[in-house]
Amino acid sequence: QVQLVESGGGLVQSGGSLRLSCAASARTFSSYVMGWFRQAPGKEREFVSSISWNWGITHYTDSVRGRFTISRDKALNTVYLQMNSLRPEDTAVYYCAARRVETGEYEYWGQGTRVTVSS
Repeated sequence: QVQLVESGGGLVQSGGSLRLSCAASARTFSSYVMGWFRQAPGKEREFVSSISWNWGITHYTDSVRGRFTISRDKALNTVYLQMNSLRPEDTAVYYCAARRVETGEYEYWGQGTRVTVSS
């Protein structure tokens, strides 16, 4: 069983920065991929970024590449999403998720943290 707890959301002005954290509990994450997703009001949930726990291989959706950075701290079992140059269109609830490397579907989800970017 994997439990994920996000934190770090809030209200920020356009152009500002926030860092989201996802504290994860599990016996081992070596076979997992950790992801960040977001859901804006009235829209479907979308993929933002992911990182493989063991090798640190990262992926980003085009709209955040160059502005967001995903990282993980193995000692703290925590995944981060550093968000810079935030835009109003980044406003959403951000979710942390985890999946096994060999599967395609994220099976564990956090409760979400809200990010609001004002113009």
